[in-house]
Amino acid sequence: MNNFQFKNPTKILFRKGQIENLSKEIPENAKVLLLYGGGSIKSNGIYNQIKKAISSFDIVEFGGIPANPEYAVLIDALKIIKDKNITFLLAVGGGSVIDGTKFLAAAALFDGNSPWDILSKNIRTQKGMPFGTVLTLPATGSEMNSGAAITRRETKEKLVMGGPGLFPVFSILDPEVVKSIPQHQISNGLADAFTHVLEQYMTYSVDAKLQDRLAESVMQTLVEVAPAILKDTSDYKASSNFMWSCTLALNGLIQQGVPSDWAIHMMGHELTALFRIDHARTLVIIAGSHYTYNLATKKEKLAQYATRVWNVSEGSVEEKALIGIKKTTEFFQSLGIKTRLSEYTDDYKGTAQIISKRFTERGWLGLGEHGKVTPSDVEKIVEMSY
Repeated sequence: MNNFQFKNPTKILFRKGQIENLSKEIPENAKVLLLYGGGSIKSNGIYNQIKKAISSFDIVEFGGIPANPEYAVLIDALKIIKDKNITFLLAVGGGSVIDGTKFLAAAALFDGNSPWDILSKNIRTQKGMPFGTVLTLPATGSEMNSGAAITRRETKEKLVMGGPGLFPVFSILDPEVVKSIPQHQISNGLADAFTHVLEQYMTYSVDAKLQDRLAESVMQTLVEVAPAILKDTSDYKASSNFMWSCTLALNGLIQQGVPSDWAIHMMGHELTALFRIDHARTLVIIAGSHYTYNLATKKEKLAQYATRVWNVSEGSVEEKALIGIKKTTEFFQSLGIKTRLSEYTDDYKGTAQIISKRFTERGWLGLGEHGKVTPSDVEKIVEMSY
């Protein structure tokens, strides 16, 4: 097992009815900017619950943060933070709203020339404006980590950011919210969380037995609850396990002491930026090709995964590894998710070359756990995903 240091300061309030406790978690006399997305919280009752819970605070609202939070929209919110002397941010939504809020938390205290530098120059945020979250869409794990991804439409870029100053102070996780989520977003959440685990697990062994089994247990739970939650989103037991699995998939715990990959995410982000495909679905598009292309370096872990998660008992290491890849693709398809880029756009030709060129220009010359996935490799993996 590799050496590590681990600290996660986010307080989790988990169960139905926790929104009532919201006022106890926000600092007294805070001036709050309430941030949300397209307005679904107003139709499912969450907005009214929150407004009631924090009615004693001075509140300013900013809605309309889109899926794959858009830089230009966030700059409008940043102006409000500065003009209204906001002191606390409250994100109500899924990963997009929370990621956008993390950008604002960083940008509000940033003294550089342009807030985009935080992303383009990979500037880590050591201290950000404090914020909390009310999770309405389990998927990204952003409610209990310090990372975010932001899109800039005019340049068709999607870049990541992070730092120890971007952990939420608290996050409220009420599984009751799941019952109002559309099925395609449930599918996205299942696939997103599953792939998050794969990125931290599907590398090579460092004899971190507990981390491996923690990762495997999250994947097994997602596989088990997927049919139930897709059949009935009001199933509170399934919703609870789904929501907590999504959080544990990316709160930092399972990646301690082990190598991680993240090449799938880097390639997937480009597909979102170029074609505006849902984040989770871009991961699905890339995953099978990535593992197949890198079979030689990943086959031992793939075989272990096939055995422990999918109960594959027959075959050589390589045969089990290939079955593991096949089972993964079939799982994503069982969620109703298409697994090839050509199923999302007719304009896919040349995409691999565009992404490879971008990685070269950014100096991303070696991705993956070994740092050996070159832009040329990326080009081949994306082409395999067509």
